Amino acid sequence: MRDQDAPRLPDPRMIPVTATTGWREPAAPPPSTPTVDPEERVVRPFIVTGGRTVPVLDGLRIETLVQAPPSALSAPLRFEERTVVELCSSPHSIAEIGAALRVPVGIAKVIVSDLAAAGHVTVRAAPELSTAAIERIRDLVRAL
Repeated sequence: MRDQDAPRLPDPRMIPVTATTGWREPAAPPPSTPTVDPEERVVRPFIVTGGRTVPVLDGLRIETLVQAPPSALSAPLRFEERTVVELCSSPHSIAEIGAALRVPVGIAKVIVSDLAAAGHVTVRAAPELSTAAIERIRDLVRAL
């Protein structure tokens, strides 16, 4: 057997000291993937919105209130949209919707704007807080 026909071994200086298998032995099987609770599965936000980051409707703020009529429950909606319609049987803010869906507020805005454009939910501005209410909130936060 000529030297050229023999398999080339890697430089021994390049093999890590912790390697337990030889260069011809099969690699160890990958560790089994841990079981994931269905509640813990993650869907990337850009999948939920189809890659869009800008809402169809302008002027949606995190305190904007969203409410869905009972008739919206019979509409053919995707998972997140169905959750929003079910949640908004009573008014909820976009911030609350984002927390319930476990998505960033920007993604919640896109979902809500799609639903509002399709007529499945109504949006309205939240009432303004009085100065006394703002001061009370400030005092409570300071007390923390």
